[in-house]
Amino acid sequence: MTYTYHTNGTCSTVINFSIDDGIISDVSFTGGCHGNLQAISRLVDGKPADEIASILKGVDCRGRGTSCGDQLSRAIEEVLDK
Repeated sequence: MTYTYHTNGTCSTVINFSIDDGIISDVSFTGGCHGNLQAISRLVDGKPADEIASILKGVDCRGRGTSCGDQLSRAIEEVLDK
């Protein structure tokens, strides 16, 4: 299933992703640091969503208390908690 998450506190504004049978795929970010976000998208593709949420949770960018990776973690957790 495909999800859209509106971020808070980051340069990226939206994260689109799919989770099917617990596996994350098709992650894309709107805005943010294009190269870094492409790397995150490629690295997480095909991995267990709960594992990715655990790895990225709490990553901070420039003292903001969050980051694009952390926002992806929050988005995944929101979906998995439903």
